[in-house]
Amino acid sequence: MSTSDIQKNQQSQLHATLWAMANDLRGSMEAYEFKSYILGLIFYRYLSEKVEKEASKFLQYDKTTFEDYYTTADEETQSIFKQAIIDSLGYFIEPQYLFSHFTQRLKDEATFDIEELDKAIAAISESSLGTESQHDFEGLFDDMDLKSTKLGKEVKERSQVIGKVLASIDNLELEFDNAEIDVLGDAYEYLIGMFAQTAGKKAGEFYTPQPVSKILARIVSLGKDKLLSVYDPCCGSGSLLLRIGKETSVTFYYGQEKTATTYNLARMNMLLHNIPYQNFNIVNGDTLENPAFMDKKFSAVVANPPYSAKWSAKKEYLEDERFSPYGKLAPASKADFAFVCHMLHALDEDGTMAVVLPHGVLFRGSSEEAIRKVLIKNQNVLDAVIGLPANLFYGTSIPTCILVFKKNRGENSDNILFIDASKEFEKGKNQNLLTDEHIDKIIKTYKERQDVDKYAHVAPMAEIEENDYNLNIPRYVDTFEEEEPVNLQAEFTALTALQNEARDIDIELDKYFQELGLK
Repeated sequence: MSTSDIQKNQQSQLHATLWAMANDLRGSMEAYEFKSYILGLIFYRYLSEKVEKEASKFLQYDKTTFEDYYTTADEETQSIFKQAIIDSLGYFIEPQYLFSHFTQRLKDEATFDIEELDKAIAAISESSLGTESQHDFEGLFDDMDLKSTKLGKEVKERSQVIGKVLASIDNLELEFDNAEIDVLGDAYEYLIGMFAQTAGKKAGEFYTPQPVSKILARIVSLGKDKLLSVYDPCCGSGSLLLRIGKETSVTFYYGQEKTATTYNLARMNMLLHNIPYQNFNIVNGDTLENPAFMDKKFSAVVANPPYSAKWSAKKEYLEDERFSPYGKLAPASKADFAFVCHMLHALDEDGTMAVVLPHGVLFRGSSEEAIRKVLIKNQNVLDAVIGLPANLFYGTSIPTCILVFKKNRGENSDNILFIDASKEFEKGKNQNLLTDEHIDKIIKTYKERQDVDKYAHVAPMAEIEENDYNLNIPRYVDTFEEEEPVNLQAEFTALTALQNEARDIDIELDKYFQELGLK
């Protein structure tokens, strides 16, 4: 069976099981709350299996199991063994706290104690305390409150609910080691889509659909077989960063995320994709107000920031090195250009940056117009504008665009490429979809950088100036389809025939009315 077939089978099974688990949980809580339990327990299974595999490597020449070896060993031997696992994985799970231990209890005795699982979850973070991996594991399961009365008022009720979820996850055939299968990302996207009204909007989260992630990742990695560092200042679940790693070799991943729930999910996602804890640094915080990594420059920068978000826009920021070159700040009601300025500051001289934004950034006036002029006229860093179809994202149906920036634009420094891909998509049930063919066409057009009728235009800087630095795509890519000429004589003849037919019908009706004695 091919990887593609395995992926489709796993997705189908995963979606059916997620739906069943959601039905077990959603009677007492909102979708955005219970997805934390489902995703958290899938991840807990992954961490447990990882420890079991690592323990097996250490014990491959011993005729014993991890459980037998560890439980019969003295304290010193246990400590050495535990430290060896922590040095390798960054954490440790004792045999009685393994996912497989809890599910076996469910099978053998049909009993499960949620309080024991709560201890097991806490023990993972505790095992990393004082180690190099502490930052990556502390608070990792904070969103999965196993003491919540929403799961049930009594311990027994809560145990029954979570026991059902554990059993369902145990029955899933999960290919954690298959790099092409994004288990956690796929589960997250499915849950967001399944309950978009509550999960997407109420939690204030935006998940970047995989096709859009693929476009951004392919653009920033184009022509590069290795990237030293990649950075996403609004990294959400981390899917966009991880997508770059599927397109090219990445040494180190950096990200910042404001929402604690998705910050935890991003760290889970990194670990689940076998990114060693030493090779990523995800920080919880507000990127604009409390930026991390101000001392670093990155080979590639990507983001799908919250559209037209509010920010403080304090006057002091005019002295901030991220914003001072522009002389103006993005408006307090629309932080889009604040993210752009922040990301450009973080970009290496030879790096590429790609960001998804609402169309308003292309033409809005006032301070945004001033920033746009500096970016194009003074700094000459805008490389391309790509218009995407509407209704691609969960939680919003607005059309978006991708802006591509480079500090060193080389031979393309005298023009900007415009691509209008807004009309090429596959109609989906809830969202529009971009197929691989659509993505390939965008990347090919970006790479070849030539005019394509009704699709792309390479605009010289003089043309941009003529338009007063307004980047609205229809100004540059004419997608107007001329209508077929109307044959007026044929239309008139058809209309006359219809009128004659109507008159004949009226005459016939009059006969019937007279026979019936009706006027």
